[in-house]
Amino acid sequence: MSAPTRPEETETADHRLRHTVAAGVPLLLGVVAAGLSWRLGLGSLADPGPGMWPLMVSVAMVVTALVVLASRPAASEERFGRGAVTVAIAVASLIGYALLFERVGFEVPTVALLVLWCRVLGRESWRTTSAVAVGATAAVYLLFITGLGVSLPHIVHT
Repeated sequence: MSAPTRPEETETADHRLRHTVAAGVPLLLGVVAAGLSWRLGLGSLADPGPGMWPLMVSVAMVVTALVVLASRPAASEERFGRGAVTVAIAVASLIGYALLFERVGFEVPTVALLVLWCRVLGRESWRTTSAVAVGATAAVYLLFITGLGVSLPHIVHT
């Protein structure tokens, strides 16, 4: 029969497990994303393929997760609250953005995403929200489509 564990030992083991899971999930996602990025084709630095930037982000995610995994867990962690809900909404909105991007073009989903993030999640005024949503979408259009000739799906044709 084993000796009863003290509550602080259970709490410490539980804390380490949460720390490992918190680092392990992004590590796993980063490795999977890196593999998928590789399959898209990397191209070269002079002529990047569609998988180049996703691979770079994936590698950064893996490195960050490894640093967190190697670090000591903090003495305490923040409880789930409104901040966690905000993050979940932001992640869900990015998934929705990615799903709509190819079908609708980038303009409408980009404006909608920025309105959600500024007005709902950031609680900005309508004036600020409108300026950021329209201004950032126009800047992306001018920079990438007009200036650099990037082939983004879009509904506005010049």
